[in-house]
Amino acid sequence: MSEHTNKQFDADLESVRSQFLQMGGLVEAMIQEAIDALASGDLSLVEKVREREKEVNRHEVEIDESISRILARHQPTAIDLRMLMAVSKMLTDMERSGDEAEKVAIVARRIHEAELRHIPVIELRHMASNVRTMLHQALDAFARLDPIQAAAVVRSDKEVDKEWKGALRHLITYMIEDPRTISRAIDMIFIARALERIGDHAKNMSERVIYMVKGADVRHTGVKNTERLARGDEDSEEPQQEQ
Repeated sequence: MSEHTNKQFDADLESVRSQFLQMGGLVEAMIQEAIDALASGDLSLVEKVREREKEVNRHEVEIDESISRILARHQPTAIDLRMLMAVSKMLTDMERSGDEAEKVAIVARRIHEAELRHIPVIELRHMASNVRTMLHQALDAFARLDPIQAAAVVRSDKEVDKEWKGALRHLITYMIEDPRTISRAIDMIFIARALERIGDHAKNMSERVIYMVKGADVRHTGVKNTERLARGDEDSEEPQQEQ
């Protein structure tokens, strides 16, 4: 590869990396704005989220096209190829996270426009904060090529799953005790489920970071084994079902 081609290749890789991080920043903002709209009733935030979703979709298409061009022109190998493959997969998870944030915003608007009976949302705000943190940490792990932090995000998903189950039990109790709350409780369950899915997408992206850096596919291997592989203990085996 000539020096000019080398420089162009490095610039193309950096452009993909940078644009993916920008896309992630947009999705982070969407999650915060969507949950703020739910808590405050500020429906202007819903429109902000919907506008950001269009930008997220634009980034997805542009990054996909850039990856295709790089693969065709440069035929990268080793970690560069793994990075491009990982980003290609992570793009889907990031775009779907944006979709879930948009769903939260739309349901928040429906709740406030209908002026339905109040149900506390504090547990969902906490859950939203956790999944937003997971997404931020996944992006940070990607930016710094840090498999240890990526493994920590994978572990965090277990806590989000617990919060989802707790919110579901809590809201079902509301519906049983007071049937007038059923409509709003169903909307809140929908929001909690969307947040749980964002956590899943952040976990998926973190697993891709570990693959990118270590070359190890940690999907479906259990949290403890993921942590060992992220540290480089490649000979470790762990049952798939873990607490």
